[in-house]
Amino acid sequence: LLHDCDPVYVLMHKPHGCVSATRDSKNPTVLSLIDLPGKELLHLAGRLDFNTTGLLLLTNDGNWSSKIMYPQHKLPKTYLVECSHEITSEYVQKFAEGIYFGFENLITQPAQLTLLSSTTAKLIIHEGRYHQIKRMFGFFDNEVISLHRLSVGNIKLDRCLGAGQYRHLTAAEVASVLQAIAVPLPKTHTCRNACL
Repeated sequence: LLHDCDPVYVLMHKPHGCVSATRDSKNPTVLSLIDLPGKELLHLAGRLDFNTTGLLLLTNDGNWSSKIMYPQHKLPKTYLVECSHEITSEYVQKFAEGIYFGFENLITQPAQLTLLSSTTAKLIIHEGRYHQIKRMFGFFDNEVISLHRLSVGNIKLDRCLGAGQYRHLTAAEVASVLQAIAVPLPKTHTCRNACL
């Protein structure tokens, strides 16, 4: 049972075609895939788009999740990206420099792109803006056709976890988030959703 103020940390392999939300009237949610008593007390520590797969974190610890979601903490997030057209070395340089987003009137933080094949790459970013990765590749008019998150900080997606499966984080994985952050935030209530 997830008691109101017992911190709980869950790692999920998010499948394709599932909403990163606790409730949705039209589509299956990631929470619907979890079979834990008291799961309604969990919230998302970051989101993935509907068709993006890979590592997703859920918790009832609002202080811990805020450290993952705030871009000021510069927690690295690693993705495997496949595009419809060739990814060239020009992308590597531009991503490292940052790309201007006119809607927000800002330049993205430097990102590390490693080419794996002509159309696939590993990308490390330190923020999570709306459709950020698709928009970064969109700068080159290159459509992202597959996006898979491999890690958040030092927490890595288990190879043995199939799509839709999940497990509890280890104590070391939970602590790794607190150890990795660059900027401290004011402490918030431990059970943001559970204890309102």
